[in-house]
Amino acid sequence: MKVILSTLNAKYIHTSLAIRCLKAYSEKDFDIELAEYTIKDPVMNIVSDLFQRGADVIGFSCYIWNIEETIKVIDVLKKIMPKVKIILGGPEVSYDTDHWMKRLPNVDFIVVGEGEETFHQLLQEIEGTQKYHFVYGLAYRKGEEVIQMPGRPKADLNELPSPYRFAEDIPELGKRVVYFETSRGCPFSCQFCLSSIEVGVRYYDIERTKSDILYLIDNGANLIKFVDRTFNIKRDYALEMFKFLIENHRGCVFQFEITADIMRPEVLDYLAENAPPGVFRFEIGVQSTNDPTNELVKRRQNFAKLSRTVTKVKQSGKIDQHLDLIAGLPLEDYNTFRKTFNDVFALGPEELQLGFLKMLRGTGLRIDADKYNYTYMDVAPYEMLSNDVLSFADIVRLKRLEDVLEKYWNSHRMDHTVNYLIEREFASAFDFFQEFGDYWEGQGWQKIGHQLEDLFTRLQSFLESRGTKRMDMVLGLMKLDYFLNHKYKPRKIWWEHALEKDDWSSYMKMALQHPDALLSPVVADSVADQPQPYREIIPTFASLKLGEKELQKHAVLDVLPFRLDHMLSGGSPLTAEGRTLLLVIYQQNEQQKPLYYTMPIGKEIAAI
Repeated sequence: MKVILSTLNAKYIHTSLAIRCLKAYSEKDFDIELAEYTIKDPVMNIVSDLFQRGADVIGFSCYIWNIEETIKVIDVLKKIMPKVKIILGGPEVSYDTDHWMKRLPNVDFIVVGEGEETFHQLLQEIEGTQKYHFVYGLAYRKGEEVIQMPGRPKADLNELPSPYRFAEDIPELGKRVVYFETSRGCPFSCQFCLSSIEVGVRYYDIERTKSDILYLIDNGANLIKFVDRTFNIKRDYALEMFKFLIENHRGCVFQFEITADIMRPEVLDYLAENAPPGVFRFEIGVQSTNDPTNELVKRRQNFAKLSRTVTKVKQSGKIDQHLDLIAGLPLEDYNTFRKTFNDVFALGPEELQLGFLKMLRGTGLRIDADKYNYTYMDVAPYEMLSNDVLSFADIVRLKRLEDVLEKYWNSHRMDHTVNYLIEREFASAFDFFQEFGDYWEGQGWQKIGHQLEDLFTRLQSFLESRGTKRMDMVLGLMKLDYFLNHKYKPRKIWWEHALEKDDWSSYMKMALQHPDALLSPVVADSVADQPQPYREIIPTFASLKLGEKELQKHAVLDVLPFRLDHMLSGGSPLTAEGRTLLLVIYQQNEQQKPLYYTMPIGKEIAAI
């Protein structure tokens, strides 16, 4: 009996941990093959591939992002392979299972909840006596009737074989994301989250976990994402794992979901002192800072402690932080969400993810949807459309904000410019992104694509349309950001006036004659009177020992009509009067990052 375990990932670089867990548990007794696709793959391509593999049993791992596309695949498969047994599993079908069995007549079985033991026993019965009423954690058909068996006790994790050591995975390890679990379960009870349904947290043996991670690193893994719902729930376990990863990372990057308000000071101190820059990433679910909302959805959160953790991690300069918000939670109207957004944005996360509430099957919030007058999509991802305090019109506006937030903040294409605008020109971060998002849609730009320079010209158009003050300063910062967005010397610019050729030559000669007068980015980016986080060591301009020929090939020059060093050190426009020579050099390091240098220039330069 040939078995295929399949899923439709959101992207090619993703991998499915679930189907690997199932294969690891059952491959000793059955011929099991993995087949991963993406939700963007044409249905006929997926069906054709599965057909040619010739399976007797095909299992699909189902989530909100792939269920509808998976259904299309199943319906075609059953037409061309009517005898194949179709099994579904995963969080999307583990709740309201009777609904799925009735909606999907082409599905023979659904494995409910944790699947290793249930799936294995089901395969035994399919191949053997077909007495499915012996299989706990299973939904199956008996004629026209749907039978749902009682749930199965949770497995002892240390009795489950490792899903990380398949030889066929090794060639792709360095190209794809490896999902890794050190525990299952969640200690919290957030009513919008499926993890709240499973009570308690179970851990794998830590030495086994370390061994699996070393195996992955030894075989070329570049990015490992831990799927533990709260990686730092046990201080000693988290600290030991952090130490182990720091000692053995060899360039591999690790991403964790952490609960920031319970992070212990000694763990933070250890990370600040010992974490290699860029090796760890933290994902922190804030969701809301509105206390009545958090209380109602049973989300225990101390925002003051969370803020201290995020701030300390940021000050270390070593760990990128991804903070999550959810729009549409109960009692969170447009104005209170504005405060939530601004509260979290003020923490300066490298990425701020604005999501919209999903009314997931099985969650307390979906069960109580009528209490708060929720309307939501009937099919996955079940995104909320409105509730009693947040209208659909509000949702539409927040979608516009989300769009420009992704383009202009999370992409880090204009950090200097956006920070200046939020601090100097707009009432708050929320107001900047919302006003710009409204303008963006008003221009019809959401219907067309964009290149890098389009992002700059569209921001300029928006700012000029509202009469933004000090556009000369804004445009200077935009030039800096534009130059820093290239790996190679840019071939074109989006602004109207470039330096004349003679001026360019004069400034270049000045830089070559006075190399020690050019400030490095470390100096230019530093904040006065603030403890400095880790920064990449930038070579001085003089140490590069570049001649005029190399600069002609690899450098750009411009003159900004203000003192850039004053602006980047937190000064006001009033204290930044003057001019700055900006020199950006490309292809001088292995990371292909541009290096920029600045020199304040005065009236005497005009004579050069």
